[in-house]
Amino acid sequence: MQALQDINLLIPERRVTAFIGPSGCGKSTLLRSINRMNDLIDGVHHQGDIKLRNRSLFDPDLEVIALRKRIGMVFQKSNPFPKSIYENVVYALRVAGVNDRRILDEVVERSLRGAALWEEVKDRLEASALGLSGGQMQRLCIARAIANQPEVLLMDEPCSALDPIATAKVEELIYALKREYTIVIVTHNMQQAGRVSDHTAFFYLGKLIEFDKTEKLFTNPSHAQTEEYITGRFG
Repeated sequence: MQALQDINLLIPERRVTAFIGPSGCGKSTLLRSINRMNDLIDGVHHQGDIKLRNRSLFDPDLEVIALRKRIGMVFQKSNPFPKSIYENVVYALRVAGVNDRRILDEVVERSLRGAALWEEVKDRLEASALGLSGGQMQRLCIARAIANQPEVLLMDEPCSALDPIATAKVEELIYALKREYTIVIVTHNMQQAGRVSDHTAFFYLGKLIEFDKTEKLFTNPSHAQTEEYITGRFG
């Protein structure tokens, strides 16, 4: 079964791009293609190409682990490791063989500050990450994703399991993070897309129907199908 067809778009650097569309339209499939998470699914294959700085992400000489350091990902359900807050943030660095405490301490503070979590957890870094609230866990996962200082940050429905207060904090964070990262977010929440994104892509049945600046797409879409989805006539 073909999940995506004839997708062609240029994602702007250091901006937030939202993917919207009804369930099953291919949003998450495309997102997971950007850091090759789909490689982990048996039977999945692709045609065409995705490029980052003019280099194919499918270049056989490109190491996938190295690619995922450049393209971080935050999932729908927060998935902190059953370790301390500190060890969650430095996990990727530990795997890479970094054990210098000074370097690790700097990364932890920088990443937690970047995820707007430092002030809330700085006095309990050795406590279990599983003791955090849902919103804090998701921000910890964002801190873990930016610890490697990636170029691109992918977010797959990052607020779908959060309450309105936690959602607002994550949205504020997304807005702040675009100063340093190119962000792509999949969301079912069109109000959220309108609040946090600079550009929006609308997908339907595996096809890219429209891609434009968010304000233009939401107020004056070029396609009737886009307008019907945004106004709630389907989806």
